[in-house]
Amino acid sequence: MTQTRLPRPLLLAAALAVLQGVVLIGYGVLELAATSGSRPEVGLTTGIFFAGYGAGLVACGWGLSRLVVWARSPIVLAQLLHLGVAWSFRGGGTSQVAWVLAAVSVTMLVLILWPSTLAALRDSEDESAG
Repeated sequence: MTQTRLPRPLLLAAALAVLQGVVLIGYGVLELAATSGSRPEVGLTTGIFFAGYGAGLVACGWGLSRLVVWARSPIVLAQLLHLGVAWSFRGGGTSQVAWVLAAVSVTMLVLILWPSTLAALRDSEDESAG
């Protein structure tokens, strides 16, 4: 594969995916550290889930920066899930969380679906197929 310059929207999307993944891994670790009480399995499964989910986003962000085409779909799916979570946080004292989560998710969707990002991934797929 020839070395091509990656479009800025693709690099930003990859960086944000890695950042989201690191935050989720951190949350998973904090959840594991806070596990105690009569139902430790809830804390353990929650912590493992979020750490695994975060690791997946980190892997997809890294893959996206390497023009790995399959990495785009999980990132898009994650952003759609995050928009649903943001919607559920919209009321009460958590509206700031909802706005931040929604803004990051919409930004990610715009970046990942930006024409130069799609073109770079399409060109990468064409090179690997040919």
